[in-house]
Amino acid sequence: MTSEPEELRPRRSVLYMPGANERALEKAKGIDADALILDLEDAVAPDSKPDARDRVCAAVQSGEYGHRELTIRVNGIGTDWHEDDLAAVAEAGPQGVVVPKVNSADEVRTLVDALEKAGAPDHTRLWAMVETPTAILHAEEIAAAHERLAVLVMGTNDLVNETFALHVPGRAPLLPSLTFALLAARAAGKVILDGVYNDVKNEEGFVAEARQGREMGFDGKTLIHPSQVEPTNEAFAPSADDVEQAGEIIEAYESAQAEGRGVVTVNGRMIEHLHVRDAQRILALHEAITGR
Repeated sequence: MTSEPEELRPRRSVLYMPGANERALEKAKGIDADALILDLEDAVAPDSKPDARDRVCAAVQSGEYGHRELTIRVNGIGTDWHEDDLAAVAEAGPQGVVVPKVNSADEVRTLVDALEKAGAPDHTRLWAMVETPTAILHAEEIAAAHERLAVLVMGTNDLVNETFALHVPGRAPLLPSLTFALLAARAAGKVILDGVYNDVKNEEGFVAEARQGREMGFDGKTLIHPSQVEPTNEAFAPSADDVEQAGEIIEAYESAQAEGRGVVTVNGRMIEHLHVRDAQRILALHEAITGR
C-alpha cells in the first residue's frame, strides 16, 4: 500500500555546504536553496572535523538561515567521529541529520535510538543516504524501518563507484538503482532526493539531469554548487501551466460531484480521482513555495 510523504514541503534544491568553511556557511544564508546539508563528512579533513562540528551546530542554532531547512551530514557509522557527531547534532537540533551509507533497516533503528537517547528534539528527522549496492537491494526495508526516517538521499557518485559503472549522459547504468530506490520511498511514504551532478561548468548537462530526475518522480536534487540552485528550483517546481491546469481539474471535478455527474473531462481528457490527487499535490507544493 502506498502513501503520500508525511509533509509536502519544498525540497527541490538541497545544497551541500562544507562545515569547515566559515565563509561558505555565511554565504549560504543568502542562497535560495530549499534546504542545506552542512557537511561534516567528505568536505572536511580529519583534523578539522571537531572544529567543523562545533561550527555547524552553532550555525543551526543561530536562527539566521530563514526559510532554509537545515540539516547536518555526520560521519558514517563506524568512523571515529560518528558517535560524537550524533551527540552534538542531537543537542543542536537541526531539522535533519543526514547519515551516509545506511545499508539496512537495523542501522536505521540504531541511528534513531542513538538520536533519541542523545535528546534530539522531535523535529530532528533522519535522512538516510542510499549509496551502495547493499542499500539498493534493501531500499524497501530501509525506507519503512522507522517513522522518524523522513528522507532518502541518493548517493550517486558512490553507486557509480561501487558498481564499476561510468558517469555518462542520461545515467543509463544508474537508472535501475534510482528507480528501485524511488519505488521504495513512495511505498513507504518518504521523500527522496536525486544525487549530485559533478560538472559545475556544464549547465546544459546539469539542466538535462535535473529534468530527468523530476520526470522520474524525485522530490528534488542534491547540489554541490550555488549556481545549480536556480535551475533546480525551476525544474522541480510546478510551472504556471501546471498550476493553471491543476486548478481547472479540481474545479471541474468538484462541479461534477456537486451535480452528481460521474464523468468529468477537462480539455477533452477524462479525469479520474488520481488526477485530482495529483492536482491537489501540485497546488499544495506551489502554495508552499510561493507562500513562505
